[in-house]
Amino acid sequence: MKPSRLLLIWLSVLLALGIALGTLRALDIATPKNLQSISWALLLALLVLAVYDAIRLKRLPSPRLKRFMPGSLALGRWGEVQLEVEHDFAQPLNVQIFDHAPDGLSVEHLPQAVELQPGQRSLIRYRLRPLRRGHFAFEHCEINLPSPLGLWSDKRLLDVTDTTRVYPDFARLYGGQLLAVDNWLSQLGVRQRQRRGLGLEFHQLREFREGDSLRQIDWKATARQRTPIAREYQDERDQQIIFMLDCGRRMRSQDGELSHFDHALNACLLLSYVALRQGDAVGLSTFSCDQPRYLAPVKGPGQLKVLLNGVYDLDNTQRPADYQAAVSQLLARQKRRSLVVLVTNLRDEDDDELLNAVQRLGQQHRVMVASLREDTLDELRQAPVQTLPEALMYCGTVDYLNARAELHERLNTHGVPVLEARPAELGAGLVTRYLSWKKAGAL
Repeated sequence: MKPSRLLLIWLSVLLALGIALGTLRALDIATPKNLQSISWALLLALLVLAVYDAIRLKRLPSPRLKRFMPGSLALGRWGEVQLEVEHDFAQPLNVQIFDHAPDGLSVEHLPQAVELQPGQRSLIRYRLRPLRRGHFAFEHCEINLPSPLGLWSDKRLLDVTDTTRVYPDFARLYGGQLLAVDNWLSQLGVRQRQRRGLGLEFHQLREFREGDSLRQIDWKATARQRTPIAREYQDERDQQIIFMLDCGRRMRSQDGELSHFDHALNACLLLSYVALRQGDAVGLSTFSCDQPRYLAPVKGPGQLKVLLNGVYDLDNTQRPADYQAAVSQLLARQKRRSLVVLVTNLRDEDDDELLNAVQRLGQQHRVMVASLREDTLDELRQAPVQTLPEALMYCGTVDYLNARAELHERLNTHGVPVLEARPAELGAGLVTRYLSWKKAGAL
Protein backbone atom coordinates (compact mmCIF):
# COMPACT_ATOMS: atom_id res chain seq x y z
CA MET A 1 0.00 0.00 0.00
CA LYS A 2 1.33 3.43 -0.93
CA PRO A 3 0.05 7.02 -0.63
CA SER A 4 -1.87 8.38 -3.54
CA ARG A 5 -1.16 11.59 -5.38
CA LEU A 6 -4.00 13.31 -3.52
CA LEU A 7 -2.50 12.50 -0.12
CA LEU A 8 0.93 13.67 -1.21
CA ILE A 9 -0.56 16.97 -2.44
CA TRP A 10 -2.27 17.58 0.91
CA LEU A 11 0.92 16.78 2.77
CA SER A 12 2.86 19.15 0.53
CA VAL A 13 0.35 21.94 1.14
CA LEU A 14 0.49 21.48 4.92
CA LEU A 15 4.28 21.26 4.83
CA ALA A 16 4.49 24.48 2.81
CA LEU A 17 2.11 26.15 5.27
CA GLY A 18 4.25 25.05 8.22
CA ILE A 19 7.44 26.28 6.57
CA ALA A 20 5.81 29.62 5.76
CA LEU A 21 4.62 30.10 9.36
CA GLY A 22 8.02 29.16 10.72
CA THR A 23 9.76 31.58 8.39
CA LEU A 24 7.44 34.43 9.37
CA ARG A 25 8.02 33.72 13.06
CA ALA A 26 11.80 33.67 12.54
CA LEU A 27 11.60 37.06 10.82
CA ASP A 28 9.45 38.46 13.69
CA ILE A 29 6.59 39.13 11.33
CA ALA A 30 3.22 39.27 13.06
CA THR A 31 0.85 36.41 12.19
CA PRO A 32 -2.58 35.46 13.57
CA LYS A 33 -2.11 33.45 16.76
CA ASN A 34 -4.63 30.78 15.82
CA LEU A 35 -3.06 30.13 12.38
CA GLN A 36 -0.45 27.78 13.88
CA SER A 37 -3.18 25.87 15.72
CA ILE A 38 -5.21 25.58 12.53
CA SER A 39 -2.25 24.09 10.64
CA TRP A 40 -1.67 21.48 13.35
CA ALA A 41 -5.38 20.70 13.42
CA LEU A 42 -5.42 20.19 9.65
CA LEU A 43 -2.40 17.89 9.87
CA LEU A 44 -4.04 15.87 12.66
CA ALA A 45 -7.30 15.65 10.71
CA LEU A 46 -5.44 14.49 7.60
CA LEU A 47 -3.65 11.84 9.68
CA VAL A 48 -6.94 10.57 11.12
CA LEU A 49 -8.55 10.48 7.68
CA ALA A 50 -5.53 8.69 6.21
CA VAL A 51 -5.62 6.00 8.92
CA TYR A 52 -9.38 5.58 8.54
CA ASP A 53 -9.07 5.40 4.75
CA ALA A 54 -6.24 2.85 4.97
CA ILE A 55 -8.31 0.60 7.26
CA ARG A 56 -11.26 0.72 4.88
CA LEU A 57 -8.99 -0.06 1.93
CA LYS A 58 -7.53 -3.12 3.64
CA ARG A 59 -11.04 -4.43 4.30
CA LEU A 60 -12.05 -4.17 0.64
CA PRO A 61 -12.26 -7.60 -1.03
CA SER A 62 -10.02 -8.20 -4.03
CA PRO A 63 -11.70 -8.34 -7.44
CA ARG A 64 -11.94 -11.70 -9.20
CA LEU A 65 -10.00 -12.02 -12.42
CA LYS A 66 -9.93 -14.54 -15.27
CA ARG A 67 -7.42 -14.71 -18.09
CA PHE A 68 -8.37 -15.90 -21.58
CA MET A 69 -5.44 -16.60 -23.85
CA PRO A 70 -4.63 -18.95 -26.75
CA GLY A 71 -3.17 -22.31 -25.85
CA SER A 72 -0.41 -21.87 -28.43
CA LEU A 73 1.39 -18.91 -29.95
CA ALA A 74 3.69 -18.50 -32.93
CA LEU A 75 7.22 -17.22 -32.47
CA GLY A 76 7.47 -13.53 -33.32
CA ARG A 77 3.75 -13.12 -34.03
CA TRP A 78 1.43 -10.91 -31.96
CA GLY A 79 -1.37 -12.60 -30.01
CA GLU A 80 -4.23 -11.23 -27.91
CA VAL A 81 -4.97 -11.87 -24.24
CA GLN A 82 -8.21 -10.94 -22.49
CA LEU A 83 -8.68 -10.25 -18.79
CA GLU A 84 -12.17 -10.41 -17.28
CA VAL A 85 -12.68 -8.60 -13.95
CA GLU A 86 -15.59 -9.09 -11.52
CA HIS A 87 -16.15 -7.33 -8.18
CA ASP A 88 -18.67 -6.83 -5.37
CA PHE A 89 -18.24 -3.08 -4.87
CA ALA A 90 -21.36 -0.95 -4.49
CA GLN A 91 -19.73 2.10 -6.10
CA PRO A 92 -17.79 2.54 -9.37
CA LEU A 93 -14.08 2.06 -8.88
CA ASN A 94 -11.14 3.07 -11.08
CA VAL A 95 -8.37 0.49 -10.96
CA GLN A 96 -5.14 -0.24 -12.78
CA ILE A 97 -4.36 -3.75 -14.00
CA PHE A 98 -0.99 -5.19 -14.98
CA ASP A 99 -0.48 -8.79 -16.05
CA HIS A 100 2.84 -10.40 -15.10
CA ALA A 101 3.98 -12.01 -18.35
CA PRO A 102 6.93 -14.45 -18.15
CA ASP A 103 10.35 -13.54 -19.48
CA GLY A 104 10.57 -14.10 -23.21
CA LEU A 105 7.19 -12.47 -23.97
CA SER A 106 6.92 -8.85 -25.04
CA VAL A 107 3.66 -7.06 -24.09
CA GLU A 108 1.82 -3.97 -25.30
CA HIS A 109 -0.99 -1.87 -23.77
CA LEU A 110 -0.11 -2.61 -20.15
CA PRO A 111 -0.83 -1.43 -17.52
CA GLN A 112 -4.43 -0.46 -18.28
CA ALA A 113 -6.84 1.71 -16.32
CA VAL A 114 -10.43 0.50 -16.19
CA GLU A 115 -13.56 1.68 -14.40
CA LEU A 116 -15.35 -1.15 -12.59
CA GLN A 117 -19.13 -0.70 -12.59
CA PRO A 118 -21.31 -2.36 -9.91
CA GLY A 119 -22.89 -5.59 -11.07
CA GLN A 120 -20.97 -5.67 -14.36
CA ARG A 121 -17.97 -7.53 -15.70
CA SER A 122 -15.15 -5.51 -17.19
CA LEU A 123 -13.00 -6.80 -20.05
CA ILE A 124 -9.59 -5.53 -21.07
CA ARG A 125 -7.31 -6.70 -23.88
CA TYR A 126 -3.60 -6.49 -24.43
CA ARG A 127 -1.15 -7.93 -26.95
CA LEU A 128 1.89 -10.09 -26.42
CA ARG A 129 4.63 -11.26 -28.76
CA PRO A 130 6.84 -14.30 -28.04
CA LEU A 131 10.56 -13.70 -28.40
CA ARG A 132 11.54 -17.34 -27.97
CA ARG A 133 9.99 -20.79 -28.21
CA GLY A 134 9.02 -23.01 -25.32
CA HIS A 135 6.52 -23.47 -22.51
CA PHE A 136 5.43 -20.37 -20.58
CA ALA A 137 3.49 -20.18 -17.32
CA PHE A 138 1.50 -17.14 -16.16
CA GLU A 139 1.17 -17.03 -12.37
CA HIS A 140 0.14 -13.57 -11.16
CA CYS A 141 -1.83 -10.53 -12.17
CA GLU A 142 -1.42 -7.20 -10.39
CA ILE A 143 -4.32 -4.85 -9.66
CA ASN A 144 -4.06 -1.47 -7.92
CA LEU A 145 -7.12 -0.56 -5.81
CA PRO A 146 -7.75 3.06 -4.74
CA SER A 147 -9.07 3.70 -1.23
CA PRO A 148 -12.63 5.00 -0.73
CA LEU A 149 -11.35 8.54 -0.02
CA GLY A 150 -8.62 8.31 -2.66
CA LEU A 151 -5.74 8.78 -0.19
CA TRP A 152 -4.10 5.38 -0.71
CA SER A 153 -3.46 2.82 -3.42
CA ASP A 154 -3.18 -0.87 -2.58
CA LYS A 155 -1.35 -3.30 -4.89
CA ARG A 156 -3.03 -6.72 -4.86
CA LEU A 157 -1.25 -9.69 -6.43
CA LEU A 158 -3.86 -12.16 -7.65
CA ASP A 159 -3.03 -15.80 -8.38
CA VAL A 160 -4.22 -16.41 -11.94
CA THR A 161 -2.46 -19.44 -13.40
CA ASP A 162 -2.37 -20.16 -17.13
CA THR A 163 0.04 -21.81 -19.54
CA THR A 164 0.79 -21.48 -23.23
CA ARG A 165 3.21 -22.90 -25.76
CA VAL A 166 5.22 -21.01 -28.34
CA TYR A 167 5.79 -22.91 -31.58
CA PRO A 168 8.08 -22.13 -34.53
CA ASP A 169 6.30 -19.83 -36.95
CA PHE A 170 7.48 -21.45 -40.16
CA ALA A 171 4.11 -20.76 -41.84
CA ARG A 172 4.66 -17.00 -41.59
CA LEU A 173 8.14 -17.22 -43.08
CA TYR A 174 7.22 -19.62 -45.84
CA GLY A 175 3.53 -18.87 -46.27
CA GLY A 176 3.93 -18.25 -49.98
CA GLN A 177 5.73 -21.54 -50.48
CA LEU A 178 3.13 -23.46 -48.49
CA LEU A 179 0.32 -22.03 -50.56
CA ALA A 180 2.19 -22.85 -53.76
CA VAL A 181 3.28 -26.37 -52.79
CA ASP A 182 0.41 -28.03 -54.65
CA ASN A 183 1.28 -26.07 -57.77
CA TRP A 184 4.93 -27.02 -57.44
CA LEU A 185 4.15 -30.70 -57.14
CA SER A 186 1.67 -30.75 -60.00
CA GLN A 187 3.99 -28.82 -62.31
CA LEU A 188 7.07 -30.85 -61.46
CA GLY A 189 5.21 -34.17 -61.56
CA VAL A 190 7.18 -35.59 -58.66
CA ARG A 191 4.42 -37.86 -57.38
CA GLN A 192 5.69 -41.22 -58.54
CA ARG A 193 3.26 -43.90 -59.64
CA GLN A 194 3.54 -47.12 -57.73
CA ARG A 195 4.17 -50.27 -59.71
CA ARG A 196 2.11 -53.36 -59.27
CA GLY A 197 3.94 -56.57 -58.68
CA LEU A 198 5.40 -58.70 -55.93
CA GLY A 199 6.66 -55.95 -53.70
CA LEU A 200 6.25 -55.59 -49.97
CA GLU A 201 3.14 -53.40 -49.67
CA PHE A 202 -0.34 -54.91 -50.04
CA HIS A 203 -2.33 -53.21 -52.79
CA GLN A 204 -5.63 -55.05 -53.39
CA LEU A 205 -7.49 -58.37 -53.73
CA ARG A 206 -8.47 -59.64 -57.19
CA GLU A 207 -9.41 -62.83 -58.98
CA PHE A 208 -6.70 -65.40 -59.48
CA ARG A 209 -5.18 -65.16 -62.96
CA GLU A 210 -3.06 -67.47 -65.05
CA GLY A 211 0.58 -66.96 -64.18
CA ASP A 212 -0.05 -65.94 -60.57
CA SER A 213 1.93 -67.70 -57.88
CA LEU A 214 0.16 -69.96 -55.39
CA ARG A 215 1.70 -67.85 -52.65
CA GLN A 216 -0.51 -64.97 -53.73
CA ILE A 217 -3.74 -66.82 -52.96
CA ASP A 218 -5.72 -65.42 -50.04
CA TRP A 219 -7.32 -68.60 -48.68
CA LYS A 220 -9.80 -66.84 -46.40
CA ALA A 221 -11.11 -64.65 -49.22
CA THR A 222 -11.15 -67.70 -51.49
CA ALA A 223 -13.31 -69.61 -49.00
CA ARG A 224 -15.76 -66.72 -48.71
CA GLN A 225 -16.05 -66.10 -52.43
CA ARG A 226 -15.75 -69.81 -53.39
CA THR A 227 -13.41 -68.81 -56.19
CA PRO A 228 -9.64 -68.31 -56.16
CA ILE A 229 -8.73 -64.83 -54.88
CA ALA A 230 -5.16 -63.53 -55.13
CA ARG A 231 -3.36 -60.80 -53.23
CA GLU A 232 -1.74 -58.09 -55.33
CA TYR A 233 1.29 -56.30 -53.98
CA GLN A 234 3.18 -53.19 -55.03
CA ASP A 235 6.75 -52.12 -54.70
CA GLU A 236 7.39 -49.92 -51.69
CA ARG A 237 8.22 -46.56 -53.25
CA ASP A 238 7.78 -44.13 -50.37
CA GLN A 239 10.95 -43.01 -48.62
CA GLN A 240 11.91 -42.06 -45.12
CA ILE A 241 13.52 -38.72 -44.30
CA ILE A 242 15.30 -38.07 -41.03
CA PHE A 243 16.64 -34.69 -39.96
CA MET A 244 19.81 -34.70 -37.85
CA LEU A 245 19.56 -31.30 -36.18
CA ASP A 246 22.60 -29.75 -34.55
CA CYS A 247 21.63 -28.09 -31.26
CA GLY A 248 25.18 -27.06 -30.32
CA ARG A 249 26.88 -23.74 -29.92
CA ARG A 250 27.59 -23.20 -33.61
CA MET A 251 23.85 -22.72 -34.18
CA ARG A 252 23.63 -19.80 -31.75
CA SER A 253 24.51 -17.17 -34.37
CA GLN A 254 21.72 -14.72 -35.04
CA ASP A 255 20.90 -12.76 -38.20
CA GLY A 256 17.90 -10.53 -37.64
CA GLU A 257 15.17 -11.59 -35.20
CA LEU A 258 15.74 -15.35 -35.45
CA SER A 259 18.80 -17.42 -34.57
CA HIS A 260 20.31 -19.93 -36.96
CA PHE A 261 18.74 -22.65 -34.85
CA ASP A 262 15.25 -21.20 -35.37
CA HIS A 263 15.88 -20.86 -39.10
CA ALA A 264 17.00 -24.49 -39.20
CA LEU A 265 13.85 -25.60 -37.37
CA ASN A 266 11.65 -23.69 -39.79
CA ALA A 267 13.44 -25.20 -42.78
CA CYS A 268 13.05 -28.74 -41.40
CA LEU A 269 9.34 -28.17 -40.81
CA LEU A 270 8.85 -26.79 -44.30
CA LEU A 271 10.52 -29.79 -45.93
CA SER A 272 8.56 -32.08 -43.60
CA TYR A 273 5.32 -30.52 -44.82
CA VAL A 274 6.29 -31.10 -48.45
CA ALA A 275 7.58 -34.63 -47.88
CA LEU A 276 4.51 -35.68 -45.93
CA ARG A 277 2.32 -34.40 -48.76
CA GLN A 278 4.36 -36.63 -51.05
CA GLY A 279 3.61 -39.70 -48.95
CA ASP A 280 7.08 -39.97 -47.42
CA ALA A 281 7.76 -40.62 -43.75
CA VAL A 282 9.55 -37.93 -41.75
CA GLY A 283 11.47 -38.19 -38.50
CA LEU A 284 13.89 -36.14 -36.39
CA SER A 285 17.03 -36.75 -34.36
CA THR A 286 18.82 -34.06 -32.34
CA PHE A 287 22.36 -34.00 -30.98
CA SER A 288 24.63 -31.77 -28.90
CA CYS A 289 21.70 -30.85 -26.63
CA ASP A 290 20.91 -31.53 -22.97
CA GLN A 291 18.43 -34.31 -23.73
CA PRO A 292 18.73 -35.68 -27.31
CA ARG A 293 15.36 -36.38 -28.88
CA TYR A 294 14.37 -38.91 -31.50
CA LEU A 295 11.11 -39.05 -33.41
CA ALA A 296 10.76 -42.13 -35.58
CA PRO A 297 9.79 -41.56 -39.23
CA VAL A 298 6.01 -41.75 -39.70
CA LYS A 299 3.77 -41.00 -42.69
CA GLY A 300 0.62 -38.91 -42.75
CA PRO A 301 -0.26 -35.25 -42.19
CA GLY A 302 -0.60 -35.84 -38.46
CA GLN A 303 3.17 -36.29 -38.23
CA LEU A 304 3.67 -32.56 -38.73
CA LYS A 305 1.82 -31.88 -35.47
CA VAL A 306 3.96 -34.52 -33.75
CA LEU A 307 7.09 -32.78 -35.00
CA LEU A 308 5.84 -29.39 -33.81
CA ASN A 309 5.09 -30.74 -30.34
CA GLY A 310 8.49 -32.43 -30.29
CA VAL A 311 10.59 -29.38 -31.13
CA TYR A 312 8.66 -26.34 -29.86
CA ASP A 313 10.69 -26.19 -26.62
CA LEU A 314 14.05 -27.20 -28.11
CA ASP A 315 16.90 -24.82 -27.49
CA ASN A 316 20.53 -24.77 -28.48
CA THR A 317 23.35 -25.21 -25.98
CA GLN A 318 27.02 -24.32 -25.56
CA ARG A 319 28.13 -27.86 -26.39
CA PRO A 320 30.37 -28.58 -29.39
CA ALA A 321 29.00 -30.69 -32.23
CA ASP A 322 29.82 -34.38 -31.69
CA TYR A 323 29.12 -35.90 -35.10
CA GLN A 324 30.48 -39.34 -34.28
CA ALA A 325 28.21 -39.80 -31.26
CA ALA A 326 25.20 -38.48 -33.20
CA VAL A 327 25.81 -40.91 -36.06
CA SER A 328 26.22 -43.85 -33.67
CA GLN A 329 22.91 -43.06 -31.97
CA LEU A 330 21.07 -42.74 -35.28
CA LEU A 331 22.52 -45.97 -36.70
CA ALA A 332 21.40 -47.83 -33.58
CA ARG A 333 17.83 -46.53 -33.96
CA GLN A 334 17.24 -46.31 -37.71
CA LYS A 335 17.75 -49.56 -39.58
CA ARG A 336 15.84 -48.95 -42.79
CA ARG A 337 17.67 -47.02 -45.51
CA SER A 338 16.62 -43.34 -45.40
CA LEU A 339 17.56 -39.90 -46.56
CA VAL A 340 19.40 -38.27 -43.66
CA VAL A 341 19.62 -34.47 -43.75
CA LEU A 342 22.35 -33.22 -41.42
CA VAL A 343 21.55 -29.59 -40.56
CA THR A 344 24.51 -27.79 -39.03
CA ASN A 345 26.96 -24.94 -39.56
CA LEU A 346 30.16 -26.30 -41.05
CA ARG A 347 33.34 -24.60 -39.90
CA ASP A 348 36.83 -24.63 -41.30
CA GLU A 349 38.01 -26.93 -38.50
CA ASP A 350 35.50 -29.64 -39.46
CA ASP A 351 37.45 -32.14 -41.52
CA ASP A 352 38.37 -35.71 -40.68
CA GLU A 353 35.85 -36.13 -37.85
CA LEU A 354 32.91 -34.97 -39.95
CA LEU A 355 34.04 -36.91 -43.03
CA ASN A 356 34.43 -40.14 -41.06
CA ALA A 357 31.02 -39.67 -39.46
CA VAL A 358 29.13 -39.08 -42.72
CA GLN A 359 31.00 -41.94 -44.42
CA ARG A 360 29.83 -44.30 -41.66
CA LEU A 361 26.31 -42.98 -42.05
CA GLY A 362 26.49 -43.22 -45.84
CA GLN A 363 27.14 -46.97 -45.71
CA GLN A 364 23.52 -47.49 -44.66
CA HIS A 365 21.72 -44.26 -45.58
CA ARG A 366 21.81 -41.53 -48.16
CA VAL A 367 23.25 -38.41 -46.56
CA MET A 368 22.95 -34.72 -47.38
CA VAL A 369 24.64 -31.97 -45.37
CA ALA A 370 22.80 -28.65 -45.07
CA SER A 371 25.17 -25.94 -43.85
CA LEU A 372 24.13 -22.47 -42.74
CA ARG A 373 26.23 -19.52 -43.83
CA GLU A 374 26.20 -16.31 -41.81
CA ASP A 375 24.89 -13.20 -43.56
CA THR A 376 27.82 -11.29 -42.07
CA LEU A 377 30.28 -13.24 -44.20
CA ASP A 378 28.61 -12.13 -47.43
CA GLU A 379 28.40 -8.55 -46.19
CA LEU A 380 32.11 -8.47 -45.30
CA ARG A 381 33.11 -10.03 -48.60
CA GLN A 382 31.12 -7.45 -50.60
CA ALA A 383 32.03 -4.40 -48.48
CA PRO A 384 34.46 -1.86 -50.00
CA VAL A 385 38.03 -1.99 -48.67
CA GLN A 386 39.62 1.38 -47.96
CA THR A 387 41.62 1.01 -44.75
CA LEU A 388 44.09 -1.51 -43.35
CA PRO A 389 41.65 -2.95 -40.76
CA GLU A 390 39.06 -3.39 -43.51
CA ALA A 391 41.64 -5.13 -45.69
CA LEU A 392 42.59 -7.50 -42.86
CA MET A 393 38.93 -8.23 -42.19
CA TYR A 394 38.31 -8.92 -45.88
CA CYS A 395 41.30 -11.26 -46.18
CA GLY A 396 40.29 -13.17 -43.05
CA THR A 397 36.76 -13.59 -44.36
CA VAL A 398 37.96 -14.83 -47.75
CA ASP A 399 40.35 -17.32 -46.13
CA TYR A 400 37.57 -18.62 -43.91
CA LEU A 401 35.18 -19.03 -46.85
CA ASN A 402 37.85 -20.74 -48.93
CA ALA A 403 38.49 -23.23 -46.12
CA ARG A 404 34.78 -23.99 -45.93
CA ALA A 405 34.59 -24.38 -49.70
CA GLU A 406 37.45 -26.90 -49.61
CA LEU A 407 35.57 -28.90 -46.98
CA HIS A 408 32.44 -28.85 -49.12
CA GLU A 409 34.40 -30.05 -52.15
CA ARG A 410 35.93 -32.86 -50.14
CA LEU A 411 32.52 -34.01 -48.97
CA ASN A 412 31.19 -33.88 -52.53
CA THR A 413 34.18 -35.90 -53.73
CA HIS A 414 33.23 -38.65 -51.30
CA GLY A 415 29.63 -38.68 -52.53
CA VAL A 416 28.09 -36.49 -49.82
CA PRO A 417 26.14 -33.57 -51.36
CA VAL A 418 26.36 -30.28 -49.48
CA LEU A 419 23.74 -27.53 -49.55
CA GLU A 420 25.14 -24.24 -48.29
CA ALA A 421 22.59 -21.48 -47.82
CA ARG A 422 21.94 -18.32 -45.87
CA PRO A 423 19.56 -18.90 -42.93
CA ALA A 424 16.51 -17.30 -44.57
CA GLU A 425 17.09 -19.30 -47.78
CA LEU A 426 17.64 -22.72 -46.24
CA GLY A 427 14.00 -23.84 -46.38
CA ALA A 428 13.56 -23.08 -50.07
CA GLY A 429 16.92 -24.69 -50.86
CA LEU A 430 16.02 -27.94 -49.08
CA VAL A 431 12.63 -28.17 -50.79
CA THR A 432 14.13 -27.50 -54.23
CA ARG A 433 16.81 -30.18 -53.76
CA TYR A 434 14.25 -32.69 -52.45
CA LEU A 435 11.81 -32.10 -55.32
CA SER A 436 14.55 -32.39 -57.94
CA TRP A 437 15.67 -35.73 -56.50
CA LYS A 438 12.08 -36.90 -56.24
CA LYS A 439 11.36 -36.03 -59.85
CA ALA A 440 14.51 -37.74 -61.07
CA GLY A 441 13.72 -40.87 -59.05
CA ALA A 442 16.96 -40.50 -57.09
CA LEU A 443 15.23 -41.15 -53.76
